[in-house]
Amino acid sequence: MTELSLSSPWLIRFKAWVDQRFALPNALLFFILYLTTALVARHGGAVPAGLHWLDVLGCGVAWSFFLLLRVFDEHKDYALDCQNHPDRVLQRGLITLTHLKWVGAASILLQVGFALASDASLASFPGPALLAWLAMFGWTCLMGKEFFVEEWLNRHLTWYAISHMLVMPLIVWWLAQMAQPGTTFSLPLKVLMLLAFLSGFCFEITRKTKGPEEERDSIESYSRIFGTRGSAVVVMALVTGMVLCQIGLLAVLTGDIALVPVWAGGILGVFWVLGIRQLMAFYKVPSLQGRERNEKAIALTMLAGYAVVMAVILCG
Repeated sequence: MTELSLSSPWLIRFKAWVDQRFALPNALLFFILYLTTALVARHGGAVPAGLHWLDVLGCGVAWSFFLLLRVFDEHKDYALDCQNHPDRVLQRGLITLTHLKWVGAASILLQVGFALASDASLASFPGPALLAWLAMFGWTCLMGKEFFVEEWLNRHLTWYAISHMLVMPLIVWWLAQMAQPGTTFSLPLKVLMLLAFLSGFCFEITRKTKGPEEERDSIESYSRIFGTRGSAVVVMALVTGMVLCQIGLLAVLTGDIALVPVWAGGILGVFWVLGIRQLMAFYKVPSLQGRERNEKAIALTMLAGYAVVMAVILCG
């Protein structure tokens, strides 16, 4: 980042912020969440579930909401990040909070516009996609204000994670309404919401479980609450629950757990083993490198679960 300066083109500075705080490879997870939700919402309809060309735009709209969440967090944590991470692009003034406000506003316009377009076929206002977006955005605003109990939440980090991860079911409901306007609150969709919550909660705990050399008094972490090894055990339990939920969703989609394809269960089992193996390695020798590997292992387990669900639906 040393070669960047205020004289550098804005797009290059913004790209540097994206690389640092909202890495583009993570977009794959947001895309696959939208596509999985679209297929689950369309499952069981009169027409076989499938993907449409408009789903490409839907993926971009889903990505824009997670970008908006990052913008909210950058505002919320700005003062603390100036203290702990003065080398970041935002903290160095190469990108400002005002810039991010404009990015956030553009994201909101895109999301509202797509919701209105999705509702157009139902000839109702406000339609289900817009109402779902309003519910999700309202919860996001409360998150940005830490539900007006910031000090209490910072002292109770587990409740902090739960309150913030409750946005995930709302996101799934919004994505479902965009992909399939007027979709019902079906059992597969309910299970997918639970999976999204567990997946997000699992990744949040993993991300904030630090290696001993990373711990700082000014930064809260789950390893300070549960202990480094205790946090690893918590993540093991959560990733197990996440994989069981993935299997449960497949059972609901196929109508019976006995009808879940063997290859699907095998893939989920392999990624669960790989995830647990990495967490056990971190449990034995906690480190910064181990924590980074934990994040990758959990992310791959999440991706594998969504990808298997998509494959099972598309294979009919």
